[in-house]
Amino acid sequence: MEQTPIASRTLQFGALARFVNIVGIYLVAGLFILIGIALQSAGLIQNFMTVSNFINIIDNVSLLGIVAVGMAFVTYSGCSADLSVPTTMALTGIIAVQMLQFGFVPAILAATAVGLCIGLVNAVVVGKLKANPIIWTLAVNYVTLGIIRLIWVNKQIYPETITDNKQAIALFDGIYRQEIFSNLFGNELFDIRLPTIIMFVLVILGQLILTRTTFGAQLKMTGSAKKAARFSGINVDFTIGMAFILAAVSAVIGGLAVTSLSRTGAYYNGTGYDFRAVTAVIIGGMTLAGGRGSIVGVLGGVLIIGIINDIMTLIGVPTLSQDMIRGLIFIIVVGINAKSLRSLGRDDS
Repeated sequence: MEQTPIASRTLQFGALARFVNIVGIYLVAGLFILIGIALQSAGLIQNFMTVSNFINIIDNVSLLGIVAVGMAFVTYSGCSADLSVPTTMALTGIIAVQMLQFGFVPAILAATAVGLCIGLVNAVVVGKLKANPIIWTLAVNYVTLGIIRLIWVNKQIYPETITDNKQAIALFDGIYRQEIFSNLFGNELFDIRLPTIIMFVLVILGQLILTRTTFGAQLKMTGSAKKAARFSGINVDFTIGMAFILAAVSAVIGGLAVTSLSRTGAYYNGTGYDFRAVTAVIIGGMTLAGGRGSIVGVLGGVLIIGIINDIMTLIGVPTLSQDMIRGLIFIIVVGINAKSLRSLGRDDS
């Protein structure tokens, strides 16, 4: 079917708007870099404009970036956020450490299975049973936290204490399973840490899924206009469910990474990643109403948070004050998005 001139102009405008939106996010990141340069020139901070500092910024937000990619699919679907992410991360990490006594591969598979089960439950209850995503996933978060505390009684577990140091993995003679797990995410490729590589790989895959697949188009339609998506024949329940499963996959990867890097399985390992991930997603150009934004934009949001955190740390801002500032930024961005949506005849409600 031949496109009309109006439809063609609409498509061109849509592509231009997406491009400007993505570029604008990175311009904001550049603005914060200029602020850092100005503060360094004024002598208020030191060592901001160094290669090692920028590498550290990216390294420090790599786990957030991994989680934010999965969270972005939930937000894009119009379901706002998955608040079960923190305890999904914590539980998968604990399960991995606990299962190391049976081998490295069984430990990873068991942790992945547990994380995907949580994602599947969210997918069915929110997608099929139409539960409120915020209330339901928050409830799942507390239930999972209760299970962790009931079974492990708030104890921290360590890979070194779970397995006998004399038990080597058959595939890696002389290298013990706990050593492989503890060092897994600390490895580097061309001086780039594995979590950073995983983050960029997930960003590329996530962007391709949103823009080059049928699922991505259906997810956009679902997030933009759920009723219209149903009338057009899209399986909305399945589409929303898949968004939560993708969020669970990223939470599993993030949980394994934070547990490996800290060499500790604990209930608090994922604390705060839900709010920080949603903040990155919103700053990156997505809206809680769904159907708008990109994964590349989310990466920009993650980098902005990393730069802001770095500047505040170099200045010496206390951790509690940093949380307050991040919360204030989140409120401002959400307010701007809400006003923009109302001007377009849409609302987050």
